[in-house]
Amino acid sequence: MTAFLEGQDLDLLEPLRFATAKEVSLSASPAFGSDRESLARALNRENARFGHPRAEELAAKMAQPETRIVITGQQPGLFGGPLYTLSKAVAAQLWAENLESQGQPAVALFWMATEDHDFKESAGAGFFTPTGPVEVSLGQDQEPLVPVGLRQLGPEIDRVFEELADAVPGQRFADWLQTLRAWYRPDETFGDAFAQLMTHLLGERSPLLIDAMLPELKQAQKPLFRKMVQQRSEISAAFGERDKVLEQRGHALQIRPQQGTSPLFVLHENQRRRVVWKPDGRVGLRGVESFDEPVEWLLETIETEPLRVSPGARARVAIQDALFGTDLLILGPGELSYLPQAIPLYELFEISPPTVVLRPQAIVLEGHQTDKLEKSGISLEEFTSTALNLDKALADSEETEFLEFAGEGLESLLDPLLREALEIDVSLEKAWTKTRDQMQRALQAFSNRVTAAASRRDEAVRLRAESLRQTCLPLGKGQERVIASAHFPGKHGERFVEALFDQLELGPRYLRVIQP
Repeated sequence: MTAFLEGQDLDLLEPLRFATAKEVSLSASPAFGSDRESLARALNRENARFGHPRAEELAAKMAQPETRIVITGQQPGLFGGPLYTLSKAVAAQLWAENLESQGQPAVALFWMATEDHDFKESAGAGFFTPTGPVEVSLGQDQEPLVPVGLRQLGPEIDRVFEELADAVPGQRFADWLQTLRAWYRPDETFGDAFAQLMTHLLGERSPLLIDAMLPELKQAQKPLFRKMVQQRSEISAAFGERDKVLEQRGHALQIRPQQGTSPLFVLHENQRRRVVWKPDGRVGLRGVESFDEPVEWLLETIETEPLRVSPGARARVAIQDALFGTDLLILGPGELSYLPQAIPLYELFEISPPTVVLRPQAIVLEGHQTDKLEKSGISLEEFTSTALNLDKALADSEETEFLEFAGEGLESLLDPLLREALEIDVSLEKAWTKTRDQMQRALQAFSNRVTAAASRRDEAVRLRAESLRQTCLPLGKGQERVIASAHFPGKHGERFVEALFDQLELGPRYLRVIQP
């Protein structure tokens, strides 16, 4: 990903075009998806059901061949997923508005990856509380490999609401929890709850939401699924060659290739299983040893039960772009890192390549927190780094500079000691090395205690710094990856989403501070 941002190895993404926010250049004419008109009708119906106030207007615009399509997406997480999920939706809308300002009609779409079966990713959410960040969860996965789009939230959601009501005080947040309860009910699915929250938060500026399990979408995917079966040998060979090229260029493979696996999944006994190509034109399912069917079975399943079939990570984005005619594709760092492995499908299926941009990065800090940041003398980059040693950063360097002299003095003492010892007996080098290492570890342990003591000289300063550290890096991870999108409107009200639209910058290189 870093190489792409620096303009290196961009040929690995061809025919797709990678761009920074200031360099976006779309193809001369819009691409037009194979079934966009019928999909527009379905998205109108579904988004109206979610409460989108402009569903009909945006769907009608989407159906027009001159309309540019901006797409991003994410698995539908609990309470809107982590903050970067909401940021991606806002970025898609901002890009569409940017194109509109240039006289190009555009519509933003958000792909809800309801076919994914990573329950852990969807079932947890982080919140800030007066005692620090906490994570709530729907518990252990009771239905492994079942897509989240087929799963209800279940009775555990009521327990989660009770935990949040106890953990986060204030009438505004209590009222917000009651609002959330209208969507996050035990009998509601992950996808529908997520979609209703998103349309509520973003209102008229919400992208049109796409449920990956929408029946009309699955019907539109059938020709592409058939191609993936019929051209399985060519696809496997192309993927293999692509992986070799990436490894030869020094890139780690984000999707590890396994012999005979396909980029398709099938629901088998309500579990999402990867299709495996067997010899003699037969297919199997990973994890089901007894499953053995002719390839015609898979083609029949695609034709008669397309809802059971879904693309894997190596095929999903290409299929999405083929159906909608994507002009601008917004991806996160993880998605971008495995995109080079998906490129062969664009070429084999002659899919119109979109321009790709990396999603923006955001962190939410209130005014008093930015003041504390400035007074701390520690940069935001340092506060958001897991490598930050807070004791060392807060300690007065003049007070502790004698520690550096002590380390230098130890080395100057030990080096001559080795020379003298070796003149007596060369076998003493191993004993010297062991002694040196022990002395250095002891000195480092003492230095750490001195540094910690120096950093505690002003306890108030330290407490403020620790609080800010937990805000920037809650639970040891970046804020936008931990704290739920729904947390911030609960604390700041409607002005939070307004601030996100006003302050989020589309450039991906820098972390943007959002002040509600």
